[in-house]
Amino acid sequence: MFDYGYGNVHSVAKAVAKAGAQVQVTADQKAALAADGLLVPGVGAFDACAKGLRDAGGDKLVDQRLAGGRPVLGICVGMQVLFEGSEERHHETPEPGLDQWPGRVERLDAPVLPHMGWNTVDFPADSELFAGVAPGARVYFAHSYAAREFALVAEGPFAAPKVTWGEHTGKFVAAVENGALWATQFHPEKSGEVGNQLLRNWLAHCERLSL
Repeated sequence: MFDYGYGNVHSVAKAVAKAGAQVQVTADQKAALAADGLLVPGVGAFDACAKGLRDAGGDKLVDQRLAGGRPVLGICVGMQVLFEGSEERHHETPEPGLDQWPGRVERLDAPVLPHMGWNTVDFPADSELFAGVAPGARVYFAHSYAAREFALVAEGPFAAPKVTWGEHTGKFVAAVENGALWATQFHPEKSGEVGNQLLRNWLAHCERLSL
């Protein structure tokens, strides 16, 4: 797990260990590059997370891992920073995202924010992330911003991304499975047995890609 100063690393580390992984929390890029799977959590404001990740060399680390087909999982703001940018503003100069996916993160159009608590999601029938999870299962959210569209499509030999949708007044992207790069807007580490199953599925994904 990459520790760049803006993630709830300890609760996530405990959840991943419970799911069966040997977990190393590190800010060392060589160790993070060599890991079977890299988890990038994030909490707080987009600008701070994106800047913290970039200052720690996390942007290059994610690029290097994905270029080699090595798994990366972003959680919450760790998912948001994978897009081009966000309309959330805490700095005079907007901090760009990592631009792994096109589009921007937007404020949810809802009368009550943050969107906090348990909610169902609509995941694809062939989702690897949600394998073994029954439709209607609930996961835990805590956010006011999210990607409300997902514009990336299949190119050449690459499979189309699998997108899971959530709803809080309007639709938003709740999870994405895009080759080696997966991400969730919700918190699997706070999502009970469903979250544990999702993390086990990600660990199985990491094992498959490492063969």
